[in-house]
Amino acid sequence: MGVKIQTIKDIRFYLTRELKTVYKEPEIRSLADQLIKTVMRITKLHQLYDNGYPVTSDEAVKIIEIAGELKTGKPVQYILGETTFYNCTIKVNSSTLIPRPETEELVDLILKENKDYKGTILDLGTGSGCIAIALAANLPSAMLTGIDISDDAISIARENAVLNKVTVSFVKGDIFRLDPDAAGRAGIIVSNPPYVRESEKLLMGTNVLDFEPHQALFVTDSDPLIYYDAILKIADKVLLPGGLLYFEINEEMGKPLIQLLESNSYSEIKIVLDINNKERIIKGRKNV
Repeated sequence: MGVKIQTIKDIRFYLTRELKTVYKEPEIRSLADQLIKTVMRITKLHQLYDNGYPVTSDEAVKIIEIAGELKTGKPVQYILGETTFYNCTIKVNSSTLIPRPETEELVDLILKENKDYKGTILDLGTGSGCIAIALAANLPSAMLTGIDISDDAISIARENAVLNKVTVSFVKGDIFRLDPDAAGRAGIIVSNPPYVRESEKLLMGTNVLDFEPHQALFVTDSDPLIYYDAILKIADKVLLPGGLLYFEINEEMGKPLIQLLESNSYSEIKIVLDINNKERIIKGRKNV
């Protein structure tokens, strides 16, 4: 390998050398911090940046293995099997999307607008369960239900609920054929459904295209709102009058989604910009 990894300084040198053709320097520094903390179980900041901090031979071997996987473009979250989402540890695998910062913004908005909420929240297309779990962790009096069509996703979502010591009911269900009784009545519905159009694949990196589940990402250009339309049909039966609906959206689909919510008798409709100033969330209230 050309370098002997004995200290944290060696790890940083090795990763910089091995990953420089795949990642930019700031990304490599961030990856190095993440790998050092995870592989070496370091929690103290002064240890993380102690260049002389010793590395065991097993830890060195693990770092080298992970670097090899990173060079293929495989996301570090899948390599490590977990990520952090809104201060929750979320396990992920090839059946679940990697949670994005934009989705943390969706959770944050719901929490800010519904402090001390005590009703039921329904998370449709829950995936890893990150949204439902983060909401449950911060709204202890609320009742959370997450629904997904994937058995594997439901399984890992249940693991994540246990891992984060929260109570969430995860149920297998198809958004297009969902029995309203399985969902139950809710005062809030939230969803981050597939919304990337097939034509937008050209703009995406191989780390997404080659590793993340396409069924959780993509929709056809001819019917890009198919999931939103299906969820609104569910909401017609299960969302309480005056209840709130929150969607993560494609930044190009704000106007048609406003029209869709208006045609389904929603008011107080608002588009919320994300940290990058892109239209990322739409919310509305079901008319009484």
